[in-house]
Amino acid sequence: MSLVQDITFWPFIVFAFIVISLIGIMIGLSWILGERHKEKTTDEPYESGIPPTGDARLRFSSGFYIIAMFFVIFDLDAAFIMLWAVSFRELGVAGYIGILIFIGLLVVLLIYELSIGALDFGPNGKKILKYKNRIKDLS
Repeated sequence: MSLVQDITFWPFIVFAFIVISLIGIMIGLSWILGERHKEKTTDEPYESGIPPTGDARLRFSSGFYIIAMFFVIFDLDAAFIMLWAVSFRELGVAGYIGILIFIGLLVVLLIYELSIGALDFGPNGKKILKYKNRIKDLS
């Protein structure tokens, strides 16, 4: 008999059923036993006793989300490089060439992002000066 045939999955299925049942019971009981009231301040965010000064749901620039995506991408790349460093001796020359190609692609991607302005989120100084000079000429 192979090792795969000896492994049974019934303990995992029982455990998953117990977990899902427990979660369902907890959510159901909180819905049944929970308080239901609708006052003026129920849906307002609590700011440690300080009166709220505006809406808590602000719109953020898409630049924040792009930076978050870049962080995740480059953070995963750092994890891959760390894993490569741990197994450096076992991988040999083929692993070294593979990581050089990987890092080379990262550098090319970073240069491309810089060239198309994907990392420029602040105001462009040249555009500001051009606009300022145009306003001076009009007045």
